[in-house]
Amino acid sequence: MKIAVFDSGMGSLSIIKSIQKVTKAEIIYFADQKNYPYGKKSKSELKKIIQTTITKIKQKFEPDMIIIASNTPSILFSEFLNGDIIGVLPPVKLASKISKTKNIAILATSATIKSKELNLFIKKESIGVNVKRIDASELIDLVESGKFLTNKKFCRKIIRSIGKHFEGIDVITLSSTHLPFLLPLLKTEFRSIKFLDPAESIAKKISLRMKKSKRNRLRIYTSKEPKILQRNLQRIGIKNRVNFLA
Repeated sequence: MKIAVFDSGMGSLSIIKSIQKVTKAEIIYFADQKNYPYGKKSKSELKKIIQTTITKIKQKFEPDMIIIASNTPSILFSEFLNGDIIGVLPPVKLASKISKTKNIAILATSATIKSKELNLFIKKESIGVNVKRIDASELIDLVESGKFLTNKKFCRKIIRSIGKHFEGIDVITLSSTHLPFLLPLLKTEFRSIKFLDPAESIAKKISLRMKKSKRNRLRIYTSKEPKILQRNLQRIGIKNRVNFLA
């Protein structure tokens, strides 16, 4: 099976790692860094980007499945999602079930937390809880810039600043695929909070729906400067060549 995974940069890797834990697959990873960050684009601009990217991926790679590995377009454009195109959505229902304080939060991009689509999603998925929306744009930048690897002291400072909004909350959804890279730091700073990574449910869904390949294979592309992504990937142990895809 051939799976194409894309978002605006490093975020796709959290999905890819989870997939590789549960099944073998040929994966095409497209980091659309030219359009980073998705969460600060206008709705019309982002919709055009996503449409163009899906068409490009289908024509070039003919994948069995495409994963939009970003909560922002997955929430804003549910019309794109079908049997062959999967989005990544905040695990609000699970957070509602396991919360003891009945106060949960969503960490997401500014575009996501301000959207009426997220409000509708929360009404549909939440069960008897209060849901706080927290702009995680600064945290997402820590990952895409590579600072989560090179400057942990600065990362902790930003995390503590965002953490001022966590009071009374016991479950938080990491509703950007960049955020799982900060999970070790988040857990250290906020030991009483349960952080939910949506990548696990996506991986399980894929493993149940598709036939396994004989081995894992990963091809990596970026719409910006390959050397920059290559450098950050090497820091986390990924030595695959990064190719340019216009």
